[in-house]
Amino acid sequence: MPLTPAPLYTDIHPGPDGGAAYWVNTSDGKQIRLGVWEARGARGTVLIFPGRTEYIEKYGPTATEFGARGLATVAIDWRGQGLADRMLDDPLTGHVEHFPDYQKDVAALMRAARTLNLPRPYFLVAHSMGGCIGLRAVMEGMAVQAAAFTGPMWGIHIAPHMRLPAQLLSTFMPKFNQGHRLPYGTTREPYVLTAPFDDNMLTTDAQMYDMMRDQLIAHPELQLGGPSYVWLREALAETKHLSERAAPNLPCISFLGGNERIVDIPRIHARMDSWKGGQLRVIEGGEHEVLLEAEAMRTAILDEIANLFLNTTTG
Repeated sequence: MPLTPAPLYTDIHPGPDGGAAYWVNTSDGKQIRLGVWEARGARGTVLIFPGRTEYIEKYGPTATEFGARGLATVAIDWRGQGLADRMLDDPLTGHVEHFPDYQKDVAALMRAARTLNLPRPYFLVAHSMGGCIGLRAVMEGMAVQAAAFTGPMWGIHIAPHMRLPAQLLSTFMPKFNQGHRLPYGTTREPYVLTAPFDDNMLTTDAQMYDMMRDQLIAHPELQLGGPSYVWLREALAETKHLSERAAPNLPCISFLGGNERIVDIPRIHARMDSWKGGQLRVIEGGEHEVLLEAEAMRTAILDEIANLFLNTTTG
């Protein structure tokens, strides 16, 4: 059955020519959106798992880079963000009922990739929250040949004096029907629309920061603010659960900004130390969004990812 076309905004920093978007339904009845950028003579397809608050258009420039390296790209709007179904009456609060629900989105993406006959093999590039979703997916046998993670959310950076309150509030607020509320210190406004570029936690590249701002201003329906208490509860439980599981037998490389301030750095080191054959690259001077960093930094990272993917063969 052909997939239903969906909007793909190409007015602000578009991806490669010929990009398309599709609506896809999950097994529990949620509508999500996929962005697809094919590449002539592609030697495989990169599955991009975005982070929390993100949307497929943000990865248009990355798809261009992968296309130039001989790889097609498909990116996903997770439930609760982008143009996918939002999960609360307030569309600006990030929310998921159960973190493994994201695996239903993964399954829908994989079905769509087969329907679209996207070139194989498949490879995973997973950022931040997408790194958490992607880790469970590869642990459970998702059919990719190799994986790359950037600033993966294998734990959340929380100041030591706030860890116990975060755990307690995310546990008890839902019990009082307040699980939809925003945790202390978060807002309904997107980070890039409120935080100045100077000393932001995402990128040192002003052009990329402007791209994120411009996309959200031009298309406010893509905006998302802070997470709900339920999301926080679920994220803390999921990252703890995954930290206790063995790494999969899969070629892998992870990238961590040297100035990372959003995800839990020790969890990333612990995971990669236990990943047989896995490699960790700490990007000196990099922030959380290493794929949206300064051009020289970004190019080196994309070259290394493409080299891993295109030189990995099945046994």
